[in-house]
Amino acid sequence: MSILDTCQRFLFTRADVRGEIVRLGKSYTDTVNNHAYPLAVSQLLGEFLAAGVLLGSAIKYDGRLVLQVRGDGELNLIMSECTSDGAIRGIARFDEPPVSHDFDSLTGSGVLVITVDSRHAEPYQGIVSLQGGSLAASLQSYFTQSEQLESWFFFAVDEHQACGFMLQQLPGGKSADAEDREETWQHLMLLAQTLRADEFLSLDNEELLHRLYHQEQVELFTPREFHYRCSCSRERTARALISIGKQEVDSIVAEHGAVNIACEFCGTEYQFDASEVALLLQERSDVLH
Repeated sequence: MSILDTCQRFLFTRADVRGEIVRLGKSYTDTVNNHAYPLAVSQLLGEFLAAGVLLGSAIKYDGRLVLQVRGDGELNLIMSECTSDGAIRGIARFDEPPVSHDFDSLTGSGVLVITVDSRHAEPYQGIVSLQGGSLAASLQSYFTQSEQLESWFFFAVDEHQACGFMLQQLPGGKSADAEDREETWQHLMLLAQTLRADEFLSLDNEELLHRLYHQEQVELFTPREFHYRCSCSRERTARALISIGKQEVDSIVAEHGAVNIACEFCGTEYQFDASEVALLLQERSDVLH
């Protein structure tokens, strides 16, 4: 099966339930190959990347969506970013290389923070405690508590791809009977819970949905493509440089003759020589005064 970087929506024609299937190949490997992550960290970062795309499909926005956990576990930070034009990136930070493989040890007792930074609206932030020992369980809790939407998530990651599956109940619609809606939701979710990681990673979307829901009427929509892209730039790096402070920057220039700053996401290195640094600091001084 060829691995495309896509997210594909599906709807049950006779039920108030929708779903999304995301598969990230090159965008996932481009993200993790920039760093020497332990396998468990790469796989968890893959889940965050897939989750960011799934959330972006569920929440309308024009800008960027950031999913992150800052905890007291072996990871200081793990985050993914998905823009409304389909660009994704992510990173994990730690002091010592993590040795654990389970979610709770890696993240600790932090919180899951979802930030939607839209170009045409005030930023929105949703926060939920980590629970259930997985990112999937924490996301389900978020949608139940914050959005009042029954949701179910499943992730599967190997060295080549990061995949995510979301099932979500839609408000209102085809059935006004609350009991009937709940029975239908439970039935579709129970079928989804038979999904195994190995078959998710090996079957294409049509085969997967047929395996799960061959007795249901399912409409599969055109997939949307995603790609890896870092948003770093020389201009942004220059702003970060002058925020360090004149005294420290001057000492670096005096010792090395220039300042080198590498993007922690993609590894791109930006160099500023002594004359550039002096000009940047002068411009900052002019603005301040």
